[in-house]
Formats: sequence, C-alpha cells, structure tokens
Amino acid sequence: MPLETPNSGPLVSVANPTPSGFAPLRLPLFRDRWIASTISSVGTWMQDTAGTWLMTSLTASPLLVALMQTAASLPVLLLGLLAGATADIFDRRKLLIFWQIWMLVAVSILAVLTFLGHVSPWALLAFTFLLNIGSAMNNPAWQAIVPELVPRELIPDTVSLNAASNNLARAVGPALGGLMVAGFASVHTGSGWVFLLNSASFAGVIWVLYNWKRTPLFKSALPSERIAGSIMTGLRYVRYAPELQASLVRAFTFTFFVSAIWSLLAVVAKRDLQQGALGYGILNGSLGFGAVIAATQLPRIRRRVSADVIIAVSTFYDVITLLVLAYVHSPLIIIPVLVVSGFAWTSTMSTLNTSVQLSVPAWVQARALGTYLMTFQGGMALGSILWGFVAEHTSTPLALAIAAGGLGVSYPFIRRFHILQGPLPDHTPYKSSRRTSTEPSPFQMADSAAHADDLVHEGPIRISIEYRVPVERYAEFTHAIHELRGVRLRDGAIRWGIYRDVIDPEHLNETFVMESWLDYLRSRERITAADEAIRARVRALHEGDDQPKISYQVYAREITPNTDDHS
Repeated sequence: MPLETPNSGPLVSVANPTPSGFAPLRLPLFRDRWIASTISSVGTWMQDTAGTWLMTSLTASPLLVALMQTAASLPVLLLGLLAGATADIFDRRKLLIFWQIWMLVAVSILAVLTFLGHVSPWALLAFTFLLNIGSAMNNPAWQAIVPELVPRELIPDTVSLNAASNNLARAVGPALGGLMVAGFASVHTGSGWVFLLNSASFAGVIWVLYNWKRTPLFKSALPSERIAGSIMTGLRYVRYAPELQASLVRAFTFTFFVSAIWSLLAVVAKRDLQQGALGYGILNGSLGFGAVIAATQLPRIRRRVSADVIIAVSTFYDVITLLVLAYVHSPLIIIPVLVVSGFAWTSTMSTLNTSVQLSVPAWVQARALGTYLMTFQGGMALGSILWGFVAEHTSTPLALAIAAGGLGVSYPFIRRFHILQGPLPDHTPYKSSRRTSTEPSPFQMADSAAHADDLVHEGPIRISIEYRVPVERYAEFTHAIHELRGVRLRDGAIRWGIYRDVIDPEHLNETFVMESWLDYLRSRERITAADEAIRARVRALHEGDDQPKISYQVYAREITPNTDDHS
C-alpha cells in the first residue's frame, strides 16, 4: 500500500494570507515537484489495487491478503530511523534520486515476472516489501525538503497540496488499476501492465530531482555525524520533545485500529459484496475521493476548528465505518460511508503530519519525520497482521467489529495528548552574528581551546555554568532553568543537573555532559531562536557585573605510569 504523503492540519497560530491554499503552486519548483509526484502517486495506487487483487487470485487466505499491507508498512517500521538519519546527514537530492531508481527497478522486475506467470504469493509479498524499502528510505527526505521549497508561512498549505496530490491519486489510481486488471482476460497480464506503468511513473520524479539546484536550510560547518550517532541523537530529541511524542502516540493508536479498513477491504469486496477487481478499485477510490475533498478544504477548516476536535470527530466516524463494513453488505451504502471515511482519514493524518513538520528544527527534521513515518506505518503493519489473523481464524465481520471497539475505547485514554496547542516555537537557527552574551561561538571555542584537535573526538565533556541568583527570584530561576534542561537534552546532552550551594544559597551551578567536544560544538550550532529566548530568560536572572562563568572539562582517563621512566 502507498505511504501517506505530508498532509495539512488545523494550525490557527500560523498566519496565511491565502485562504484558498493554492499559493505554493505559484512557485515553479514546487509546482513541478507536485505534478511529478501526483503522476507517480497515481501509478503507486494503481499498483496497490492490482497487487492486492492479484494476491486474492493467488490465494484464498485473508491473512496473506492482509500481509500485503504489512509488506508495505513493515519497511518503514524497520527503517524509519535509518531513513531519517541518512536524510539529515547526506545530500537529500542525491538520496531521493537513488531511492527513486531503486523503486523503478524493483517494480520493473516484478512486472516482468508477472507477465511470465512466475509470481507466487510469497514472491509478490517479497517484491512489495522491496518496493516499500525504497519508499521507506525515500519519504523522510521527500517530506523534509518541503521547507526548502516554500516559505515557512506556506508550509500548512503546502502540506495540504501534497495531501491533495496523494489523495487525488488515491481517488483515481485504484479505479484505473482495477479497470486495467479487469480489461484483460488474465489477472497476471493486467497486473503486469499496471506494474510496468508504475515503474515508468518514477521517471518524472527523477527528472525533476535531477534538475533541482538545491540550497539546504541548515548546513553544518562541522564534520558529519556517523549514522549510528545520528540515530541516537534523533531518538534523544524525541525523548525530550513532548509535542512530538504526542503526535507519535496519536498516530500509532489511530492507524493501528483504522488499518483494518485498508487491510480487509479487498476481502470485504470479494467475499461479502461479491465484487471483482473494478469493484474493489471503486471502493478503494471512494476513500481517495473523500480524502481529496478533505485536502482541498483543510486550509479553511484548520482556521475554525482545533486539532483535537478534528481528531475526535474523525475517530468516532471511523468507528462507524468499521461497523458498516462489518455488518452492511450494500455497495450503495458502503461507498458514501467510505467517501466520508477518506475525509476523516486525511483530516487526522494531515493534522498529525503538520504538527511534526512545524514542531522540530531543520537540523533534526528528517529524523523526526522518519520517526513519525515509522510510528505511522508501524501501526498499519501491526494492525494489519492482527486483523488479518483474527479474520482468518474467526470471521472478517468480527475482526472489523473488534477494531471498531478498540478505536472507540482507546480514545478517552489518548485524548490527553494534545496536538498543536498554543503558539508555535521559532525554530529558525539562532545566528552567531546575533549573539548578545559573552559566551563564545563554537568556532571561537574550537580555535581557542588547548589541544582542540585532540579534543574533537575525546570525551565525555562536562560543561559547568555558575549563576548568582537572589533568593527572592529563586523560584522564577528554577522554572526557567528546568525549561532550559529540555533544550540541553534535546540538543545532545546525555546528563544534566542544577545544584544550589548549601552555604551560599544565591550560588547555583548548572552542569551537563556531552559525549565529546565535537558533540558540544554541534549542540551550539543547533540553537534555534526559541532556544536562545529560553537561555536569555535564564541569563537575565543572573545577578552580577559579569556574565555567568563557564568552564569546560574533559574526563580525565587513567594513564598507567611508564615504569621504564623510573628505572
């Protein structure tokens, strides 16, 4: 199944002078990318329908049919962090071109094998898995380039247009795929042509990327992080970013239960509704049609309705959708229900996606998006396995009913994870030229530190900052310094503490530990305008003629004395 592209959600705190939501299309670079992406998405959704229907002709097992969704989602679950890390370390343009070529080749081989009639259920699952390895590695970089293509104030509308692209393809692609499969006497032949057309659709995206002259928003002057270290840094950021955590919890819970719709729709179409490939394509396309309507209306909706309300309404409507699929066997009723379900799906996922896009700074954006996509597709993959297993060992209606009950019962427990509440922090980089404190820049520190070259990979490094705070301002200071704690830990600190002198209560000492001097220099580069505002509040509470005293200490490792020196 295709991976959801960035969508838009309600964002009342971002001003947008273009209520229509089409302003980003006036930018030639974004417009070319959007057109190429739409064509590619049509091919992907055609493949989704053809591949799933081919599986129903190869096996009668509901579990194997449901595993098509798992084969599409599992690569993101396994590779989301790696994909985000590589997109933050390496040139995103070159990465995107590589993975687009990977997907083109994988689908081309599947097309040839399908034409020759050499595709088994497990081979189809394997090539679906290979295709979605490319999709998993491609998507964090694909989503992270959005701020490089449009101004920040247009990001919500840009994400809406990306949603419209994907969901327009979702509305048209499944029907085209089903029609193409039904147009041939053999399911293998029809599916093979769909796979071949999908492989060709990647060529347009490759061409746009090849001609793109990229200018990164954030470029470190320091040596690149290693992949393992980059992954750990991303995980550390997620651990200390409550707003991002809320989006991840909401994404997993919603997709885990709603995945029953996507994974069992083909079984419902064939067994309960007695439909063929075209009928299944129409049902799948109904979800896409509703999603297109949602994507075009979200720029207006998000200005009037809060994110929590949109998610709540969508959640309870999908409870109804799952029950309708379980117990109603009339296409005339199911089709309009699925149209509104597509609206609810995009409304929810777009809100969550936009919250991730706007809640993290540029230096960690691809890793945050990789984590989000991993969570999103993890819910899809695990849910699809569970609902397919339940359907195979009991019945499809029971599996859908259990999913509906789980979605409804879980909502009261996750509603406390709020999305897009309050003003958004300013994540633009804090420029060295704007420094107002006497704390040196990372480059000045690197030049002036004794044995700087030796320190780059040595560690751990302890940074100690001494403050003098009047007793009457102690409460205000502790509140501000503990807010700064999150900044230190998100930017790379492995330990942090604030201590008060028991003899001199006005003397406080902040300490935090970095794994190496190079990691500390990176943390100084990562400071955003919002981070600097927090640091400024802490410094403003320091009393004295001088700025807070800062010292840098490297861990003193034991060195065994050379006994030959004493002989």
